[in-house]
Amino acid sequence: MKKVDQEAKLRNDIEKKIKKIFSLRKKDKKFIPGKSWIQYAGGVFDHKEINASVDSLIDGWFGLGVKGEALEKKLAAFVGAKGSILTNSGSSANLLAVTSLLSYFYPNHLNPGDEVITAACGFPTTVNPLFQNNLKPVFVDVEPDTYNVTIENLEKAVSKKTRAVILAHTLGNPFEVDRVVEFCKAHNLFFIEDNCDALGSKYNGKRTGGFGLLATQSFYPPHHMTIGEGGAIHYNDLRFERITKSLRDWGRSCWCPGDEKRTWGTCGARFNYRIDGKLYDHKYMFNQIGYNLKPIEAQAAMGLEQIKRVPGFTRERAYNFKRFFEHAKRWEKYFILPRSLPLAQPSWFAFPLTIRDGVKFSRMKLALFLEERMIQTRPLFGGNLTHQSAYAKSRVKYRQVGNLANSTRILHNTFFVGIYPALGDQEIDYIAQSIDDFLKKEK
Repeated sequence: MKKVDQEAKLRNDIEKKIKKIFSLRKKDKKFIPGKSWIQYAGGVFDHKEINASVDSLIDGWFGLGVKGEALEKKLAAFVGAKGSILTNSGSSANLLAVTSLLSYFYPNHLNPGDEVITAACGFPTTVNPLFQNNLKPVFVDVEPDTYNVTIENLEKAVSKKTRAVILAHTLGNPFEVDRVVEFCKAHNLFFIEDNCDALGSKYNGKRTGGFGLLATQSFYPPHHMTIGEGGAIHYNDLRFERITKSLRDWGRSCWCPGDEKRTWGTCGARFNYRIDGKLYDHKYMFNQIGYNLKPIEAQAAMGLEQIKRVPGFTRERAYNFKRFFEHAKRWEKYFILPRSLPLAQPSWFAFPLTIRDGVKFSRMKLALFLEERMIQTRPLFGGNLTHQSAYAKSRVKYRQVGNLANSTRILHNTFFVGIYPALGDQEIDYIAQSIDDFLKKEK
């Protein structure tokens, strides 16, 4: 048998064995109320994703290559952006998006001290890049049931120093993104759309992630698709193809593909560049102060399988949300229920509940009750971030608009439970039954 045939057979054997492992796991899976752990979220994948990653690893090319390029094209097409760039996390994507807008290669770029409007309530890495780049965050409050900002709050926040807006679709629930785009155009502001929790969501028939000048994505396991860890930036200005990739790839000026084998590079001029008047290898010339924030090719291989499943994941999330909402309607005396806007089609990350003012029990008491029943809970990320010590003690000063009362209520009274695709009717109904049991005890 030829060497190439032997390798093909061995690869086929590996593929079959991995498929068998997942078949055995599926056969053994059974939900037992009170004994089976119900996660708030998690990666949903099978042998196809693992085989794709293993096959890529066997190929021996670990840096991003053809699979990375293929996934970037599919992501851009999925959200309706002009292009996408893979990163090693959604947090890195946010950092790169903000940093790209400070690049001296971008016309009328941001400068340290410029104001950027953002939500006071959310996940820290939406706003961390503002502090890290010495920009001035302007925190605005959110609505108590959509968990998103309103146009009215944005209008109150804008000043002569305002240069940009960065907002997340909280828990996959789209904000008034069309009006935010109009607001940014009217005030000549850059708009970064944090889509990390919202892949598959739509607003007015268009998928979120394609509205912003830049948008960001996370592929951390709890999110709408996963590549283990990872993220992406979507862009709608082709200049970011080079600006952002350079910042992601150490700040180097070379734009040729990383797996390029031709000596002179794709450009045909690799050795024609100069430093101090002397010829120098363009692959090691640096024109921005950058990072190394790339994923690897095996992750991209997994992503090419995962992205096929996102429409199905979206339907399953919608089904689980609707089923749980039918239960939640009987608890309106105790909780503010989540609401989406008329033009929004959320792909909910999780199901949030906010304990109403005046209710006697605390979030901690209910959360511990559910956790003891093997039901994971989480607060709504950092809640009112201005109450978190990292920001209260930051050397970079922020501005806030109003008293941020809703964000503070969310900090103390909001939690969420899982509705991700791995959960079925039994798990959803058990979570609801457990909340019923808790409320009966508290009467």
